[in-house]
Amino acid sequence: MAKKILLLDGNSLAYRAFFALPLLTNENGIHTNAVYGFTMMLQRILEEEKPTHMMVAFDAGKTTFRHETFSEYKGGRQKTPPELSEQFPYLRKLIDAYRIKQYELPNYEADDIIGTLSLEAEKQGDEVIVISGDKDLTQLASPSTTVYITRKGITDIEKYTVDHIKEKYGLTPLQIIDMKGLMGDSSDNIPGVPGVGEKTALKLLAAHGSVEGVYEAIEQQKGKMKEKLVANEDLAYISKKLATIERQAPVEVKIDELGYEGPDQDELIRIWNELAFKSLLEKMEYTAEETVKEELKFSVSTEVQPSILKDEMAVHLEMYDEHYHTCDLLGVALSDETDTYVIPMDVAKESETFKAWLADPSKKKYMSDSKASTAAFLRSEIELDGVDFDLMLGAYIVNPSLTYTDMANIVLEYGYTDVSTNEQVYGKGAKKKVPEDDILNEHIARKARAIWKVRDIIIKKLEENQQFDLYDKLELPLATVLGKMESLGVKVDRAQLSDMGEELAAKLKTIESEIYSLAGQEFNINSPKQLGVILFEKLGLPALKKTKTGYSTAADVLEKLEGQHEIISHILLYRQLGKLLSTYIEGLLKEIHDDGKIHTRFQQALTTTGRLSSTNPNLQNIPVRLEEGRKIRKAFVPSEPDWVMVAADYSQIELRVLAHMSEDERLVQAFKDDQDIHTATAADVFHVPLEEVTGDMRRAAKAVNFGIVYGISDYGLSQSLNIPRKEAAEFIDRYLKSFPGVQQYMTNIVSSAKKDGFVTTLMNRRRYLPDITSSNFNLRSFAERTAMNTPIQGSAADIIKKAMIDMDEALEREGLKANMLLQVHDELIFEAPKDELSRLMELVPKVMESAMALNVPLKVDIASGDTWYETK
Repeated sequence: MAKKILLLDGNSLAYRAFFALPLLTNENGIHTNAVYGFTMMLQRILEEEKPTHMMVAFDAGKTTFRHETFSEYKGGRQKTPPELSEQFPYLRKLIDAYRIKQYELPNYEADDIIGTLSLEAEKQGDEVIVISGDKDLTQLASPSTTVYITRKGITDIEKYTVDHIKEKYGLTPLQIIDMKGLMGDSSDNIPGVPGVGEKTALKLLAAHGSVEGVYEAIEQQKGKMKEKLVANEDLAYISKKLATIERQAPVEVKIDELGYEGPDQDELIRIWNELAFKSLLEKMEYTAEETVKEELKFSVSTEVQPSILKDEMAVHLEMYDEHYHTCDLLGVALSDETDTYVIPMDVAKESETFKAWLADPSKKKYMSDSKASTAAFLRSEIELDGVDFDLMLGAYIVNPSLTYTDMANIVLEYGYTDVSTNEQVYGKGAKKKVPEDDILNEHIARKARAIWKVRDIIIKKLEENQQFDLYDKLELPLATVLGKMESLGVKVDRAQLSDMGEELAAKLKTIESEIYSLAGQEFNINSPKQLGVILFEKLGLPALKKTKTGYSTAADVLEKLEGQHEIISHILLYRQLGKLLSTYIEGLLKEIHDDGKIHTRFQQALTTTGRLSSTNPNLQNIPVRLEEGRKIRKAFVPSEPDWVMVAADYSQIELRVLAHMSEDERLVQAFKDDQDIHTATAADVFHVPLEEVTGDMRRAAKAVNFGIVYGISDYGLSQSLNIPRKEAAEFIDRYLKSFPGVQQYMTNIVSSAKKDGFVTTLMNRRRYLPDITSSNFNLRSFAERTAMNTPIQGSAADIIKKAMIDMDEALEREGLKANMLLQVHDELIFEAPKDELSRLMELVPKVMESAMALNVPLKVDIASGDTWYETK
């Protein structure tokens, strides 16, 4: 039976992957982009080609037999970047995990190993695929060998067959060697004939067939070309010899020894996990039988006996998908040191014994995602209390850059392999379905077991990092608060939202007609190609930027053209209103549940700074710059008659955190004196009294105040304020001289990040910055800006999270009916009966302003109204 043999050029593909992808690192600062790119290519090739035999060939060293012919062979090559060198050991471990043979041969290159083995395979009548990033290997193409050359990206492949080479170059594969002999190859320092490029080489070969043929007919050449060829005849022959792949190398491995039977799944998972290849882990289709090692004994409880409910247990509520406000709940599993039980959902809902235990705060529950479980249980009017551990939150705090959505991948991070992914159990897409009860019950049971097993490892890691308080005092109690908020939801006036949509649609029609009139014709405004023709050809506006497909009509391009033609402002407004209609009004209407409310999901374990985000729908991103966007908030109303909406917003919280952390005397004093911080900054920077600060001065100071902790550059400020770059640089310099504590903070925090590899917030939330010492200027600069920014932004996030916990306790303690509904950046939204309003207006600022003690006061602005819109 004929074999299908894949021969890979390891060094070439590693280099191609390294330079094709941006530098990637895992939490330990190990660069991974070359390994990741190689893996992506390998996965695709394995899926498409399904080989029977495989090998990866590597260069054995810098010196080969070719150096005996030409000592400068491959001379002048830049030294391998250390960020790539450190990846080769991981690349070799990865190849071992795939159970692919790897081989190198002293004094020879990978090309020679591949050439020798491909010739052996051809003689046996086998099909061969050679994969490389080096076109030199195209000389190996034959009726039974195809050479795959990676192009721009590692998975963008050009397939060189005999016919393809003929069509592309007009050559046979072996004539590729002659082409290199004549034109040389700068990447390998093969000299060729100076002055002969590819075009000339192809012309010569078309006429004479080979290097030898060219020199046999040298008298046919004329002028300077003849002079070049005659003067460099030795170089031409040497270059051809250097470019020729040796196909009789003393390779000891034989084709039959290269059999490929698939990877070692467990080892592959371990390596992907070590290198933080999240997307690969989530897509991996390994079977439950292959990954599950431990035999798990568990019982299915058709009636919940008190004896199975212990004082401490792992509890897992299984949901069919991530939309836990609407999805089916499939069952509950309990586990402790000795026993594991599965309770079908219908039994759990009916068992008063189980529900009482679940609501008992003295019984410790270890959960996988307590926020989701709190909200999902509340759908069935089941209360959850006594949560003592949250797997997802613990893993998130330990490493916020890893955002695994599947529990199997979270526990895998801690070496636990006995849980299958949801995709393995349920399938995906149209084939997704709930499996048979025995499969489902085991899946749920294994999740509960995993929580119990992994808990101690995560707790220990939190304690080692001095992060247990952040987890235990902030994130864990907040999960319950958020779960209750999400379950409660916020009421939306559907009719009013629909009316807004009709008004916007009518306005868009009017603007559309005005654009057509200004353009002198109708066209598809949403088509960049058609819009480009109108703006830059018909109307003659300057084309500031071009793309592969034509003129760029991106927002930044159009904004620079504003004022040059009336049509531009109309197009910008058309786009803004179109997005409002489709994304926000129509999008929000789809998210209203049967109870007339929107139940967003707050992502608590997503951002690297610790800030909450919102999804399904994103209520933190409703545009407020346009009045039409602000009006959308009119549809958010109290859930009861005679109730009002209340909004409380931290004033300039990030700047106050900056004042606290930098201890800059002027900045601290400005906040203590309750000055307008932007006016105070302008007075200091421009050296004028407060009363003489102009609007332009304040605007410039505001831009720097908000940009300085993000490492704003002179270019960035010049773009923001529309001023010359030199003027922006002078302003930043004056600012830093006026606030020396801020400059010292920025210097210190970057220095600390380089020493520790991470920065922390006031509550010791970490963000790892592996690129802070990168030799790549852009990567290092971004990491430095992140080092300045994260402690400020992350501490602000910690403060508002603490305020939410304190507010939840305060509302309960005071016996108020008011509800906390939403968190939007630095703002908390409430609803309350009108007779509680005065009490709430006093309580909320008091609680929020005392959430964390800083050396400057926290300040909260609060307002009420009949709708969210009216609280501003």
